[in-house]
Amino acid sequence: MNFENVTGIKAAVDAGKSVYWKNPGYAVRKNNNGDYYIVFTANGSTVGLTHRDGVTMNENPADFFAW
Repeated sequence: MNFENVTGIKAAVDAGKSVYWKNPGYAVRKNNNGDYYIVFTANGSTVGLTHRDGVTMNENPADFFAW
């Protein structure tokens, strides 16, 4: 499954799907505050999925996929 926008990525995470950016080492996660992050699983380093506006993505949606 590939994505066209941030809404699809968030919906997939909310539905319990495993969503990744570029490779399985970068997982998309949602925290208890409802914020979405890209987490580098090897060391826990994170970056927001979007800018502070919650809409403008930090990365290209086409680079995300779900298993």
